[in-house]
Amino acid sequence: MGSCWTVWYCVVVVTIAACVAAVIAVTLNDIHHGVNPLRRLTSHPQGGFLGLGHRTDQRQGRQNVEDLEDSTQALLAMIPVASAVVDDHDDVIRASSAAYTLGVVRDESLCNEDILAAVHEVRSTGGRKQLDITTQTVPQRIVGPKGESVQDAGLQQVRVINGVSRPNWLKVTVGRINSRFVVVLLDDVSESIRFSQVRESFIQNVSEQLIEPSQALERLADSLEHDDLDRESVKRQAVEVRRACKHMEHMVSDLLLLIRSQEPVTPSSHNRINVMDQLRDVVQSHLGRAQQAGVQLELSGDDSLDINGESDQIKAAVGKLIENAIGYSPQGSTVAVSVKRSQEGGHASVSVIDRGCGIPKAEQERVFERFYRGSEQNERTEHGIGLGLAIVKHVALTHHGNVTVWSVPGQGSTFTMSLPLAQDIVTA
Repeated sequence: MGSCWTVWYCVVVVTIAACVAAVIAVTLNDIHHGVNPLRRLTSHPQGGFLGLGHRTDQRQGRQNVEDLEDSTQALLAMIPVASAVVDDHDDVIRASSAAYTLGVVRDESLCNEDILAAVHEVRSTGGRKQLDITTQTVPQRIVGPKGESVQDAGLQQVRVINGVSRPNWLKVTVGRINSRFVVVLLDDVSESIRFSQVRESFIQNVSEQLIEPSQALERLADSLEHDDLDRESVKRQAVEVRRACKHMEHMVSDLLLLIRSQEPVTPSSHNRINVMDQLRDVVQSHLGRAQQAGVQLELSGDDSLDINGESDQIKAAVGKLIENAIGYSPQGSTVAVSVKRSQEGGHASVSVIDRGCGIPKAEQERVFERFYRGSEQNERTEHGIGLGLAIVKHVALTHHGNVTVWSVPGQGSTFTMSLPLAQDIVTA
């Protein structure tokens, strides 16, 4: 049944792509030669189509060309995969927004050499070519005083903040429209591959982590089998069993969070949430942990900011940032949690700031990797899993945002999630 649906899906996609390609070819060829494409409708020998041919003035003609160009863009948007049209100078003259997001088009040019080579081959020989590629969306790097974006290169006090990205796995089809134009179709299969990777990590790591509690249980069973029971020894081994079981429970919980954090989030009127409400709940739930560590939690910011998102995921991500901040902060210090409108005005910036040991520069590029553990561990963090920041990363990206880190050893760290503000959803 699944293969049947796959075949039908491919037939539909190819049919739509062929129709769109034909329209694009005619449209672009007319525009290139300075011909108003609508003349195909208005140049009827018996006075034009509905008599409009002789009444269309030059200004209206230009407007019609612009409208048709907009229609071409709309047709590309209707294809259920990302797309781009390339001319004989290798310039991208039409592209869907996803082609930029996926790291294939930049500055009106193809930035992947394999796709560009396929375009050259198809343009010269005809037919079509299919290939699998992996792209990397360019990570956000912000330079500015105290973490803010600046334009003034003369500022002395600057911070370089490292953002996150993730690979995009694409199935690419390149086809020739005519001698001048080539269409590139991009089928993003990243979601299924990421799910497969997390599933494999889940199986591998749970299997490995099962060894420790099973060995602890075996040692406890050996002790209980002997007549000369040492009460203190049994108690000590029972504590080991409890600790190993708690560790595995923590890991399984985090792996499930990681899987859920990669489910795509579509903005709607049903998932509009207030950011400050989420932060209040998370801070309240971590007050006990902070008090036990001798750390104070502070919350501040703009309580008018709304985003579209999954409340549980946002709380889980912020909770992981607060847990890390508490874990790496010295007694008597403060962990500050805040939210504000971004400088450009379109995002809510959620920051968690600590005054802990900081992260060495060489490790900052890796802190968002799954199961990565930094070198600066202490008694509060040594039993961690290494999934917390990976969860934060995927929550931010699936909510169409990003997360950045600024850190200096000995000064502390600032993690900032940037999430798009909610837009008014227009329903039909």
